[in-house]
Parts: sequence; C-alpha cells; structure tokens
Amino acid sequence: MLKSFLFHYLLILLMLFCTPNEQFVSHPDHEWRNFTADGAWCWFSDPRAVYHQGQREQTFAAWVDSSGNIFIGAFDHDTRQITTFLLHENFERDDHDVPSILIRNDGRLMVFYSRHSKNDYYMRISENPEDITSWQPLQRLYLNDNDIYPADMLQTYCYSNPFQLAAENGRIYLFWRGLDHKPCISISADNGESWSKGRILISPQDTYKNQRPYIKYASNNQDKIHFAFTDGHPRNEPTNGIYYACYRDGGFYRADGSFITSLDSLPIDTRAADLVYDARLTNVRAWVWDVAVDAQGYPVIVYTRLPAETDHRYHYARWNGTEWLDHEIVPAGKWFPQTPPGATEREVHYSGGIALDHGNPDIVFLSRPVNGIFEIEKWWTADLGQTWKSVAVTQNSKNNNIRPFVVLNGRPENGLYLLWMNFERYVHYTDYRSAIKMDILNQ
Repeated sequence: MLKSFLFHYLLILLMLFCTPNEQFVSHPDHEWRNFTADGAWCWFSDPRAVYHQGQREQTFAAWVDSSGNIFIGAFDHDTRQITTFLLHENFERDDHDVPSILIRNDGRLMVFYSRHSKNDYYMRISENPEDITSWQPLQRLYLNDNDIYPADMLQTYCYSNPFQLAAENGRIYLFWRGLDHKPCISISADNGESWSKGRILISPQDTYKNQRPYIKYASNNQDKIHFAFTDGHPRNEPTNGIYYACYRDGGFYRADGSFITSLDSLPIDTRAADLVYDARLTNVRAWVWDVAVDAQGYPVIVYTRLPAETDHRYHYARWNGTEWLDHEIVPAGKWFPQTPPGATEREVHYSGGIALDHGNPDIVFLSRPVNGIFEIEKWWTADLGQTWKSVAVTQNSKNNNIRPFVVLNGRPENGLYLLWMNFERYVHYTDYRSAIKMDILNQ
C-alpha cells in the first residue's frame, strides 16, 4: 500500500515539475499492455499504426503473426478495448509482409500487403468508415505488369507505403519495392478503384544500376511526400549512403528547393538526389530508418551508421534551411536476432530500431541493448540534434524490445502513442515469436 502511494506521488511530481519530454516513467516489458500477444513487423511498410478521430477516437495497427496470418486491430480510446480482424489467413510467416494502412478521405480504411519478394500484391478496403469488422472482397493488384520493362523484372513485390494528397483532389500515391527490386510508384485518381501502371521511382543510372535502394516515406497529406533512401542494402554496398528528395506539384526536389526531375521523367537517378550522408568519404556504410518534417517543413532523417557488424550507431540528420546537420545520438550495440550457436548471423545490420515522432521530430524513440537486453528509450533534442537527453521506456525487461513505431497522428496525452515489438524468439524474419506492446500499462 505504501509502495503504491509513493509511486503515484512520484508520478504526480514528475508531471508537475518535469518538462513534457521527461514525463515517461519506465517499466519492465511485462507491465506494458499488449496490443497483440502475437505480432511482428519490419520497418519498410508504413504506416503500421494510425490514430484517427471521427465518429469514434481510435488507433488502428496492423501486423503479421507467428503463423503467417495478416491482422489489423483497432483500439478504442473511450472503451480502452481492442478489436481485431483476420485479413488473410495462412499468408506467409515473414515480418516483411506487414500491411500498411491508409485512412481514406471518406473514413474508409485501405490496407496493402504482399508476400516477401513474391509475385502477389493485395489491397483491401473496409465496407464502412472507421470500421475494421467488415471488408470488401480482396483485390489483387498487378502494378508490376508493364510492357516497358522485361518480364524478368516483374516477378517481385515487397513493402507498401500509401498516401492521399488533398491538394491533388485526393489522388492516392502508392509506393512499393517492385520492378527490378527498385522503389516503384503507382497513382489512383478514384480512391483506389483503378491504378496507373507501376514505374520505377529511383534507380541508379550508372554502374550502380544493380543496386536495390531502401526507402522511407513521409507526407503532410496535403501536397508533399518526402523520401529518404540508400544506394542499396548495407550487406551489398560497403559505401551505402543516405539521400533525400521531396515530391510536390508534379516534380521532385532537393531540400534546398532545387529541381531534380519531373513525375513524367522518372526514375530519379540516386546520385542526382540530395546527398545527406556520403559513405564514400568515411567507408562506413549506413541504413535508413525514418524521415519526417519539422514545423518549418524541413526534413529530418534518422539512420544507422555501421562501422562494424557489432557496432551500430544511431544518427540524426536535419536540414536547417541551408545545410544538413548530422549528429550521432548514441551507440546502438549490435544486431538483435538470436543467432543459433555455431551459426553465422544472416542479418548483421538489423539494429534494434529508431523512429521519429512525426508530430515533433525533436523526439525519437530507439532500441538499444542495456545489460544484455534490448530496451526502448525516448531521446529528445533542443538544438537540432547537437545534444540529447533521454529517459527509459522499458527497463529490467525479460524479453527484447525492438522496432519502436510512433503512431501516425498520435498524441501522447491519448494514452496510445508508441508501439514496439517485444519478442521471446527472433532467429530470423521467418522465425519469430513476438508481441506488439503499447505505452499503456496493464490494469
């Protein structure tokens, strides 16, 4: 009784005398509530979770479970209850298959997902606004089918990132990894009833043409879409760099506003985009994790530098209106997969993960090893990334906590702002047993 009183008293003091960024009281993993007890995701399909206030106040999230079933869930902020729906049974046991979610301008939900680098890509649309309990028939999309490209380039789909731009009469832009393993784009002008033929968005135009860039996206849902991307996979590219571009009004631009190319003249040549981090100068490869924009509309990127397989470093790159400022946040340890004894780790560049708060990119959430367990921490800066403060979200955990995701449009005061994976087992992206935790304590 006394311990409980002291805890709540301390919590009140923290809320009264600490800054908003310090109002996070850490707990062991088992004290945080599950969004789902069985779910996983990778970090290249987004948004994985979206807050929406319409007739009801809800947060929607999607995942793939340990049996390869595709799910979506809805958390009701008034009742505090979670509803789930099985979108696709026995799809594929692979965390790359996690759906992305778009809440359309009419309130209906759209989800997109595919098997990992297979020849099938799917879309589902809810029957009713703000409701995951009833869906229109499953639709298979054939966006790679394009007579511009040879047949051997058409047989792969992975990842999905949809955006709807209000300033373009609600046109939906859909991105995925497709043709020749490159980032691709298709556009729908009729709320997803039909789609343009897929085109490659980014492709090196020189001797690096065999690369497969990895890319993160962000949008203001009005008139801009932001891109942060790499030369390729760090496994294959010893000087894997970080680049930036922004789409607006039919064209692509660097952070300083200079023109790259038009929508009609795709693909973007990687080296023609904004060079954020040049790994050729350091011989230290990188991998991108997130992109967002600040209150001035300036882009912010978080990524890992990888000096060694066992030495990952979280970095924060921010455009200040004149140049890119790049600062290390904190060392991130090594890979998190549980390498079987005697085996060689296949995914040595899998960091615990870092995510920006898209509503306030002064704030990041990251995963790094503490006393041998990956824990989630909140870090924030008041000087564009030069210095940082931090507070633990999880501590003294039994299981590893990885791949944090800040709910798109989420608000901290709503009680569901952050989600992350909490795994008992993660040997490979096809061999895992994980929960999705949220920043709400068990009752």
